[in-house]
Amino acid sequence: MNIALIGATGFVGSALLTELLQRGHRVTALARDTRKISAQSGLTVIQADVQDAAQVAQAVQGHDAVISAFNAGWRNPNLYDDFIAGSKAITAGVMAGGVKRLLVVGGAGSLYVTPGIQLVDTEGFPAEWKTGATAARDALTQIQTQSDLDWTFISPPVHLAPGERTGQFRTGGDELLMTSDGPASISTADLAMAIVDEIETPQHLRRRFTVGY
Repeated sequence: MNIALIGATGFVGSALLTELLQRGHRVTALARDTRKISAQSGLTVIQADVQDAAQVAQAVQGHDAVISAFNAGWRNPNLYDDFIAGSKAITAGVMAGGVKRLLVVGGAGSLYVTPGIQLVDTEGFPAEWKTGATAARDALTQIQTQSDLDWTFISPPVHLAPGERTGQFRTGGDELLMTSDGPASISTADLAMAIVDEIETPQHLRRRFTVGY
């Protein structure tokens, strides 16, 4: 497939780039600074500002799907506004570019811990993550209104860290995955595997899902 990837230099995006290329997909990475992405077989790098819907539209034209691992930066003082603006621009750009399939990597904060209560709203949720988690939740709410787009939103579990690609993980829906020891975890390699599985064989069209051990 021809896949456009946003956020290829990030924590999740770099694992996604590796997974996509290893499976033989042709990847176009959108980046403000193309020098941050090393040349690889099967990879094309295009300079684009994902806060600009017109630039996104031009870059993604002709692709089978777009994967967005966009993050406005955890230390960004305008994190919430930039995250929402970027998410809107990406969605609008994908649609204007004529691509029907969009998979968005979100956060765990919008997963439900009990009916009606999301993780980000629980007592003790880390203050340093709250702005980003709230932005990701609101980005999910926005994309859920898109009836003309074959979107999927994936929320990682609470614990996400570098690690092996095992291929052994569970899939869930809107609820936080738990183990006997607490919230579930997953490696970035296995998260990337789950995302590319969903692109290759869609199981969650116009739905959110989560994965974890």
